[in-house]
Amino acid sequence: MQLIDFKKYENSIKKKKVNKKKIIIITLILILILLVIAMSLIYVYNKQFRDIIDTYVFRKDIQENNGTTIEVPADIDTNNIIAYDRYIGILDKSILNIYSTNGKKDKELEVQISNCIYDTENRFLILAEKDGQQLTFISGTDIAWKNTVEGNITNVFVNENGYVSIITKGTTYNNVVIIYDSNGKELFKSFSSKTTNIDAEISNDNKYLAIADIDTSGSFIQSSVKILSMEKAQTDPNNSTEYIYPAESGEILIGLEYQDGNKLVCMYDDSIHIIENKEDSKLLDISENTNPFAGINLDGYAVEVVEKNSGLFANVDVEITEIATGNKKTYTVESAVNSLKSKSNVIAIALGTEIHFIDTNGWLIKKYSSSMEATDILLGENIVAIVFSDKIEIINL
Repeated sequence: MQLIDFKKYENSIKKKKVNKKKIIIITLILILILLVIAMSLIYVYNKQFRDIIDTYVFRKDIQENNGTTIEVPADIDTNNIIAYDRYIGILDKSILNIYSTNGKKDKELEVQISNCIYDTENRFLILAEKDGQQLTFISGTDIAWKNTVEGNITNVFVNENGYVSIITKGTTYNNVVIIYDSNGKELFKSFSSKTTNIDAEISNDNKYLAIADIDTSGSFIQSSVKILSMEKAQTDPNNSTEYIYPAESGEILIGLEYQDGNKLVCMYDDSIHIIENKEDSKLLDISENTNPFAGINLDGYAVEVVEKNSGLFANVDVEITEIATGNKKTYTVESAVNSLKSKSNVIAIALGTEIHFIDTNGWLIKKYSSSMEATDILLGENIVAIVFSDKIEIINL
């Protein structure tokens, strides 16, 4: 007669119980994974479901006066309100008041500028007196350098390394482009006797200067992009031009932007082009768009607004095109677009009293609603300022 090993039998029963428990846990995990996948797919492809989740789960809806507010003096021109890096600047009587994201004043800087034009990139801010001679360069909350120039300043630009280009008029030349390094040292000047310079962008590696030229002396407007070697321009300015890319007759050049390494993105009134490796190619044809809004001030992308008529209703697609591949992402709104702003990887779409902030993948980041239309929307690197006549609302995305 064989004896029963009760201890072995008991261990076998325990193992079975443990295995059964493992099976239940694994099954629950698999069900949870499937639910997450299903919910994700519904979120992606079902707009009504996505709107509900964005509103009640992700809390993407922001109402007026629920955030940080800065009061604005009644006589301040909206051109004198600036968003850069993680700061808001308000220029009032030659004093730049700098506020942080919590709405508290961090610093006051004397800039000797009352009516400004400016450009920003990363922590850098270049300020100039519109049609004046004063120039101030700010890094973070400190003045790094100041300068006074001959002629009248018409535009200013700064790249991600703090190199500055400015365009002046009113001298013996039609336009002069002046280049400074990040320490305020003047590197060289480029002179235009016949054409008008509307943009002057320095490449991300500080090796090239791209100038947008407009020639109105002939029967038709002739636009062109001139690219200079920064190194040659400092030693042999007469032989510093690397390439000149003329546009088709009648095309009007609007602006330039170095993106995605050293790809130069050129915006015309009817198209967006890319200049790379000595080749000029068309990225987008926007000649058929009845809505004029488009932008190239993004990291590796261009954006345009395209109206889609469907029966009695008109949907508007915000199409985001990747510079490197030409692939498109689309964000659809059911209202007319009043304005479009873009910077880095954020696009702000103004729809009357509603503003949608989306990323370059076409996903909603935040939706802001107010009782009246905003006067302006300013995008910094890490801050958004929604400007009204008497206040600024700060939105952290």
